[in-house]
Amino acid sequence: MNALKAEIIRLIQDEGPLSISRYMALCLGHPRHGYYMTRDPFGAEGDFTTAPEISQMFGELIGLWAGAVWRMMGEPASLRLVELGPGRGTLMADVLRAARIVPGFREAVSVHLVEMSPVLRQVQARTLTSAAEPVWHDSIGTALDGPTILLANEFLDALPLDQFVRAGDGWRERLVGINAASDLAFGLSHAPESALGVAAPEGSIFEQPTAALDVVTTVSGHLTEQGGAALFIDYGSGRSGFGDTLQAVHRHRMVDPLADPGEGDLTVHVDFERMAQAARRAGAAAHGPAMQRDFLLALGLAERAQALCGRARPEQAEAIQAAFARLTAIGATEMGELFKVLALSDSRLPLLPGFDLHQMPEQG
Repeated sequence: MNALKAEIIRLIQDEGPLSISRYMALCLGHPRHGYYMTRDPFGAEGDFTTAPEISQMFGELIGLWAGAVWRMMGEPASLRLVELGPGRGTLMADVLRAARIVPGFREAVSVHLVEMSPVLRQVQARTLTSAAEPVWHDSIGTALDGPTILLANEFLDALPLDQFVRAGDGWRERLVGINAASDLAFGLSHAPESALGVAAPEGSIFEQPTAALDVVTTVSGHLTEQGGAALFIDYGSGRSGFGDTLQAVHRHRMVDPLADPGEGDLTVHVDFERMAQAARRAGAAAHGPAMQRDFLLALGLAERAQALCGRARPEQAEAIQAAFARLTAIGATEMGELFKVLALSDSRLPLLPGFDLHQMPEQG
C-alpha cells in the first residue's frame, strides 16, 4: 500500500467516505504524494502523450490562431497570453515561435502560466527560457487581467467532479469508502439527493463537473468585461449524457482508479455542451464544440504538414505524416474525433478562426 492510499484510508476511517471530487483532488494535488506534485508525467517515458508533444504543428497552428484573434480584438498594445496546465511548456513555446510572423503580436504579449506542480514549473522554465519570461500563478483569478487570450489543452479533464447514481428512491452520491477487505471501494450515500432534479433511468450515472463549470464561468465573465478569447481542447462529448467517465492511466495503460492513488493520472471526459451553456450564461459567445480534426484542418494542418514534408528527409516526412494521422484520426477513441475544441469570446468579436464550417448548433 502506498503512502497516499494509507492516508486516504485513515481519512475515511476518521471522517467517513469521500466524494469523488475530494478523492480526485487528493490523488492529483496532495502536497506530498499528489500525482502532479511529484513527477513529469508526459511523453513516452511517462504516462500519457498530449497533442503538443506529438507534433510542433499543433502548437504552431494554435499560435497563428492566437495571432488572428489578437487582430480581431483590434491589436491591443497589452495582452495576457494565459495557459492553464501548460505541461512541459511545449505548446506555449510553439505558439510563441509561430506567432512571430504576426507583426506586433509578440511585443504586445506577456505570458502567464497557471500551474500547481513545482516539478512542471521547473520544466516549463527550461523550455521557455529563450522564448518568454513567464509569470506563474497558482490560480486562474490572478492570471486574468485586461485583454486576454487563454489556452487550455487537456486541462478541464483533470478537474475533480462528483458522481450520482439513480437508485430506486432517487439520486444517491457515489462515494469512495472502505470495503470488508479494508481496501478502497466505491459505494453510495445512505440518503438520496433531493436537490438533484435530473430525469434518468435507474442505474444511470450523472456527473456534476462543478470545478470545470466554475473555470469556464470565471473565464467567460472576464472575456465579457475585458475582451479576448479562450480555447479549450480536451477529450469528451459535444452533447450531454449519462455515464461513468472517471479513468486512470499509468504507463499509457488504463488502470483501476482506486488501486494506487497518486500513481496514475485521474481524469474525466468533458461535457462540452454544459461548458458552452455556462459560458453563454456568463455573457460570452461560445464557438463549437468542433472535432479536433475539423478544427485543425480548418486552420491549415494539411497544408502545414505538406510544407514540412517538402523540405524534410524521408524519415522526417514519415514522422510528420504519422503525427498528422494521429491528430486527425476518426473513431470513438481516436484523437481527431474524441477530442473537441470549444472557443469562448467577447460577444463583440466575429466568428473565430476554425469554426466557420464546423460549428455545432447552439444548445439552450
